[in-house]
Amino acid sequence: MSNLFSSSIGKKLVMSLSGLFLIVFLLLHMALNMAVFGGAESYNAMCEFMDTNLFIKIMVPVLAAGFLFHIVYAFIVTIGNRGGRPVRYKVQNLSCSSTWESRNMFVLGLIVIAFLGLHLYDFWANMQLQHFIGGHAAESPYNLVVARFSDPVIAVCYIVGVWALWFHLQHGFWSAFQTVGLCNQIWIKRWKCVAKIYAWIIALGYTAVVVYTFLFL
Repeated sequence: MSNLFSSSIGKKLVMSLSGLFLIVFLLLHMALNMAVFGGAESYNAMCEFMDTNLFIKIMVPVLAAGFLFHIVYAFIVTIGNRGGRPVRYKVQNLSCSSTWESRNMFVLGLIVIAFLGLHLYDFWANMQLQHFIGGHAAESPYNLVVARFSDPVIAVCYIVGVWALWFHLQHGFWSAFQTVGLCNQIWIKRWKCVAKIYAWIIALGYTAVVVYTFLFL
């Protein structure tokens, strides 16, 4: 088992499986964030449910582990790939054989990590973390969201992070299925189509929350 996870295929498998896990979480998290359109009472009720639900409390460390595995193995795979070809070709036109996002997944991933750090600092640290450590959590999560997204700099940073995630998902979604073997010449086209639809839903959904809050709240 240890040899599997230390092998090149094993590392990519761990990264793909953790990525698929996070893909499900992103959709669920976006759906919950849509409660902001229902006003303060709706959004605060959703946050209270997340704070008190036992299943969600158990899933928080599982989710954190998923992010950690995905990030660590992404670094390992990227470094391993670059180490395997230390000499770059003098002339190469990669755009003919790969997409822009596939060639820049590492950089996009770094932007997404920065976006994740900002999100954790703004919201998780002021809400769920405070409940865990017995600190003073924000009395109104809705007011916290409005306060943060009313800042144009913060709003722009979130939108940039979301659209970096859009690029990241377009390639990461279908390549994860390819890595775990659920893909062939027919299905790869279908997964790429699903990946684009999913990435657009995620990007537009999260962006809508930010833009709506900034303009109307």
